[in-house]
Amino acid sequence: MKIIISGATGLVGSALVPVLLADGHQVTRLVRQQGQAQPKPGTNEALWNPTTGQIDAGALEGHDGVVHLAGENVADGRWTEEKKRRIRDSRVKGTKLLAETVARFDAPPRVFISASAIGFYGDRGAELVNEDSAPGADFLSGVCREWEAAADAARQAGMRVVHLRIGVVLSGKGGALAKMLTPFKLGAGGKVGSGEQYMSWIALDDVIGAIKHALGNEQIAGPVNLVAPGAATNAEFTKTLGGVLGRPTLLPVPAFAARLAFGEMADALLLSSARVEPSRLNATGYQFQYPHLEGALRHALK
Repeated sequence: MKIIISGATGLVGSALVPVLLADGHQVTRLVRQQGQAQPKPGTNEALWNPTTGQIDAGALEGHDGVVHLAGENVADGRWTEEKKRRIRDSRVKGTKLLAETVARFDAPPRVFISASAIGFYGDRGAELVNEDSAPGADFLSGVCREWEAAADAARQAGMRVVHLRIGVVLSGKGGALAKMLTPFKLGAGGKVGSGEQYMSWIALDDVIGAIKHALGNEQIAGPVNLVAPGAATNAEFTKTLGGVLGRPTLLPVPAFAARLAFGEMADALLLSSARVEPSRLNATGYQFQYPHLEGALRHALK
């Protein structure tokens, strides 16, 4: 297949590109400026700028699929009004621009895979949610609803559209886990708030595996939860990570301290509870490489 990828230098994209190339696919990376990353055999670049609405449409014709991963990092810095605007616009404008562009082609791609997040469901306590569950009512839920709706042009053009509702991705190279490592290695790790809030996680290798699964399975369309089968509470996650690192986890972070340090982001990312199950992946026969938390952490941290 010839595949367009946005966000190719991010945590997921940088792991996905070499896997696709190894499988014999050709990749066109959407970039804001030429030469952003070291070119690899089998890859091309196409310029775009979601902020200004510019995109090199000619370089995107003749492709079979799209994997759209680009978006502002939600965990990088406090959520000022400007930061929240960038979080929303980077997802909604980018998705709309890309979907509308490829939808105009005489022969559009067959599949349009677009990242979303389990933030779609909001804070649900211990409720077990799946792809048919209603959305939440907070900021991230609203962003995810608009993000997914922004792909409507691809849907209307007859493309098979998949929304990847991604959980906490476990990788030692970046994301939430990498940020936890320093305090945990120093023995300063601990549960956040009550520790009863659920964390729905997935190994990076399974994110890549699930994307390949979605690219090749014609039965997959609509929302797909990219989470491992067993969500863990924050307390369980903390204890398991401490065990893997051989460090104590005796220094909890009270909810008020998290809010003082991170503001609104603390409620959305640290104290919110998302107990999500991967119903669509299970129903379509995806086999998880790392279905258990301890094994996934040991693999991620080598």
